[in-house]
Amino acid sequence: MSSIGKSEKFRQNETFKCLIQPKMEEVFRKDYSLKNRWKKDLFGNSNPIVLELGCGKGEYTIALAQLNPNINYIGIDIKGARLWKGAKFVENNNISNVRFIRTSIDFIESLFGKDEVDEIWLTFSDPQLNSPRKRLTSSMFLPRYKKFLATNGTIHLKTDSRFLHEYTFAIAKQNGMKVDCKCIDIYGDEATNEQIPDIVTSVQTFYEKMFIKMGLKITYLSFHLNQSDAKICEPEWDVDYWKNIEAQGR
Repeated sequence: MSSIGKSEKFRQNETFKCLIQPKMEEVFRKDYSLKNRWKKDLFGNSNPIVLELGCGKGEYTIALAQLNPNINYIGIDIKGARLWKGAKFVENNNISNVRFIRTSIDFIESLFGKDEVDEIWLTFSDPQLNSPRKRLTSSMFLPRYKKFLATNGTIHLKTDSRFLHEYTFAIAKQNGMKVDCKCIDIYGDEATNEQIPDIVTSVQTFYEKMFIKMGLKITYLSFHLNQSDAKICEPEWDVDYWKNIEAQGR
């Protein structure tokens, strides 16, 4: 546990070059100044950009970046005290291909332009059992991602929530999206028959290790947004059944 309080973390956050903290007036109903310019103006290269939405302390973002130095990674979270840990690690270790943005994911369209992002990672997102519009794979958010995710860009969902996993699979199938991989236990026997990218199992966060020790199964799903202008609809699925499965921890 860090002995540094929130106020000191927030003060240090202001000094971190890797942490961008847009003001409300910079992103509310307007384009942020770095939109369409992240590669050139912030990273100083033309490498692909990969986002982690709801990155927390940035463990996964940092681990991916260290494994792939020729890719730019951006972790986004609203909690400054959480981002402090990741930002401090990046600053202390001079990791050049990581940036963090402290903002609400509600403003994601203001940050990135057409084809500016190549992949999105959603790692252990809140399943929002009773708030479907808040799920990061809902019909509220997927159309937003489509505006900046490159053609054939991948969305990765790694979660201990079978509910969120099945919901996301259902919405992908409902809307004709291509699913590359679906596995309900990436460390189990089923995984041997699935084409799971090595990167999925080679990176484990603190909480993922804790979930595994608790006996929870870690699921993985990767899919692509289709490029049609058709409205993305909520899935027709048995929500009560999957809520029950979630409650039983299966």
